[in-house]
Amino acid sequence: MARIAGVNIPTNKRVVIALQYIHGIGGQKAQEICEKVNIPAERRVAQLSDAEVLQIRETIDRDYLVEGDLRRENSINIKRLMDLGCYRGLRHRRQLPVRGQRTHTNARTRKGKAKPIAGKKK
Repeated sequence: MARIAGVNIPTNKRVVIALQYIHGIGGQKAQEICEKVNIPAERRVAQLSDAEVLQIRETIDRDYLVEGDLRRENSINIKRLMDLGCYRGLRHRRQLPVRGQRTHTNARTRKGKAKPIAGKKK
């Protein structure tokens, strides 16, 4: 099992698909990495040599922000907005939708499970 950027990559999948298991790498970046390292699209992870895995690992470390560093940067950006006290920061702080969605109904993913209001029913 290949380990890249601290993530165990599944061995039976194609390289382009398996690279997407790394946080911060999607379809486009996975194809880009395969092109840089000259790995054909239909190659499976189990068929990669140690040298090719090392090349992929070095390419990702050098050119891309992935996993822990990416998560850290995102959390720092959100914390900065909260510290500024801007509208987006306030929405993050109150755990409400940030991008203009309605909250009268829906928004349950962000707000959590519905809380019953006492004395509402007549």
